Amino acid sequence: MPVFRRLDEPESRWVEIHIDGQPTQAREGDSVAAALLAAGLRSCRTTPISGAARAPFCMMGVCYECLVEIDGVPNRQSCQITVEEGMQIRRQIGTAEGYS
Repeated sequence: MPVFRRLDEPESRWVEIHIDGQPTQAREGDSVAAALLAAGLRSCRTTPISGAARAPFCMMGVCYECLVEIDGVPNRQSCQITVEEGMQIRRQIGTAEGYS
């Protein structure tokens, strides 16, 4: 069950994205972070040291807790990127290439 409930917006358009290989619908204009939360995911990455789960926190690009791989590029701030049709999103487990 999703943690967040969407408000009804009858005029909304939807796009199909893939999260960890699974197709899901996202509202056009949503950030990737919002789409992850709306899909019921409680974390988007784990830390490289302890493996602790992390999730979007500030939703404005300051905290870097929302890093994911998007279309094969790791360490993207999901709160700063708008969903696009066919986008491939993977949650990051531990250290991603280029992580520092």
